[in-house]
Amino acid sequence: MFDSSCHSRMQRAQGEAAVLFEAGRLRGLRQQGCAKALLPRVRGVPEVVFLNTSGGLTSGDRLAYATRTDGPLIATTQAAERAYRADQGAARVTVRHEVGAGGWLDWLPQETILFDRADLDRETVIALAPGAGCLMLEAVVLGRAAMGERVRTLRFRDRRRIERAGRPVFYEPFALDAPRPRRAILGEARAFATLVLCAQGAEDAVQAVRAALGDGVEAAASGWDGKCVVRVLAADGWPLRQQILRLMEVMRRGAAPPRVWQL
Repeated sequence: MFDSSCHSRMQRAQGEAAVLFEAGRLRGLRQQGCAKALLPRVRGVPEVVFLNTSGGLTSGDRLAYATRTDGPLIATTQAAERAYRADQGAARVTVRHEVGAGGWLDWLPQETILFDRADLDRETVIALAPGAGCLMLEAVVLGRAAMGERVRTLRFRDRRRIERAGRPVFYEPFALDAPRPRRAILGEARAFATLVLCAQGAEDAVQAVRAALGDGVEAAASGWDGKCVVRVLAADGWPLRQQILRLMEVMRRGAAPPRVWQL
């Protein structure tokens, strides 16, 4: 007979994956639990593809990704992360990237999909040494419109920080509690993204970025003090993804997107 107390004994997903690159070569790999780091064979800049084998996030799950590099590196995720109904507290995700002097990181995770009654707490930190730079992307979709899903209630806390030599140069705490404040923050949009290019002279990319902003989304770009920041709102995940791909091409100077983004 079903025991109504069994939910308190449900197994929670725990995972950690960390990768170290030095001089363009893999020097360290640690992975445990549901977090994995895939290393596809690619020419040129090495790639790391993180994967959560648990299939999604719910109450009590803990997930951590990390990289450290002294050269160029591309890091992404194999698929969209999914945050499901969580009635017993938040799922927590921490991401930390360390980029050595003169290095470069493209942190290009695929979308996070928040389902009804999701509860997710996430923190992303990119620590840059002097002379290092990065492109950081975060994209969020509220349910899957094609499946007729509606997100009526959720809790989402997302903190994004870029540091240089230990001092913050970009910090964005974001909080979304549906349903009441959502309309004031997003209007009718179900999908949104932020891209941050952080490097010496990054503000010079603003004109090219604005020229790449297409129809079907609401977007704006600004540049100052070594940063170019783009924000995008869309009615659904598909137009958001298409816009992100256009922006990637400009902000990465014509480089092809990671292979997982091309599927």
